[in-house]
Amino acid sequence: MPTNPPVSIVITSIYPPTEAVRRFAGRAGYQTIVVGDRKTPADWQAPGVVYLSVAEQEAAGFRLSTRLPYNHYGRKMMGYLHAIRTGAQVIVDTDDDNLPYPDWEFPPMEGSYATAPAGKGFVNIYKSFTTHHIWPRGYPLDLILSPAHNLSEEQLLPAPARVGVWQALADGDPDVDAIYRLVDNTEVFFDQRPPIVLAEGTLCPFNSQNTALRRELFPLLYLPAYVTFRFTDILRGLVAQPIMWAHGYRLGFTQATVQQIRNPHDYLKDFESEIPCYLHPNRVVAAVRAVVEPSVPVGENLRRAYAELARQGLVPAEETELLELWLADLAALTT
Repeated sequence: MPTNPPVSIVITSIYPPTEAVRRFAGRAGYQTIVVGDRKTPADWQAPGVVYLSVAEQEAAGFRLSTRLPYNHYGRKMMGYLHAIRTGAQVIVDTDDDNLPYPDWEFPPMEGSYATAPAGKGFVNIYKSFTTHHIWPRGYPLDLILSPAHNLSEEQLLPAPARVGVWQALADGDPDVDAIYRLVDNTEVFFDQRPPIVLAEGTLCPFNSQNTALRRELFPLLYLPAYVTFRFTDILRGLVAQPIMWAHGYRLGFTQATVQQIRNPHDYLKDFESEIPCYLHPNRVVAAVRAVVEPSVPVGENLRRAYAELARQGLVPAEETELLELWLADLAALTT
């Protein structure tokens, strides 16, 4: 990833500084921001890291902090706002258990890439990077055994793309759902291959583990805080894709550039938290597609999307209230 425009790496952590955090902080040309929470050690500090304690978040003057829950992954949004305030043009999402490889970087946001056909609906992008029987968290369960929703090499044709979001994969313990972990849980190291871009109408869940997003789409960083923990970033990605299509941006996937050494999890609790991932992906995408329009700004399309999700009972009303604070903070920083 070129370091001009400025790039900020944003992580949230409740643990003492990890090896992953130290590796990211040691990368020249990047700003590394770690967002604390009430469970984070009070003496947290690491060389090369901008650490945002709870007190510093509350003193930053952002409206979002007045309603954002504590002890929640959504605290990461305070790091996004800090990055935007300090001039970031690209924000990289990652976690404190993702060890970056020495050649960690993202492809350029503009270029010609192998591109999937348009209008295929959900595709299992993992099957383009491995022969192992595996699927990403948030992928519809009824498609797991359907080879028609895997991409063949013959379908991937070079085309120019304006990429809005790059999702890089993670080796070792990649982002899969609790069902995979309960019935298989084999470690996977993905194949190296050129990036793949998804055309309009072709989509795949993407997460917040090794992900880069460009400034024009910063409103789409919003992490819903009133849904279950394991649905938070998946819902964000499902909402984002129809909005990206409306504005001419694409989602791209690239080979693994980190190895995840996963923090301890209770798989049954993960399963419980993931139930909306299993039940609602198609409803979410259909709801968003029904209300977005190319003629309005990205933030307004996001507002419309969550209003429709709330109307359909897919998110609670509190979500739209928090979203308004997020959009107000962004407006204050970018106008």
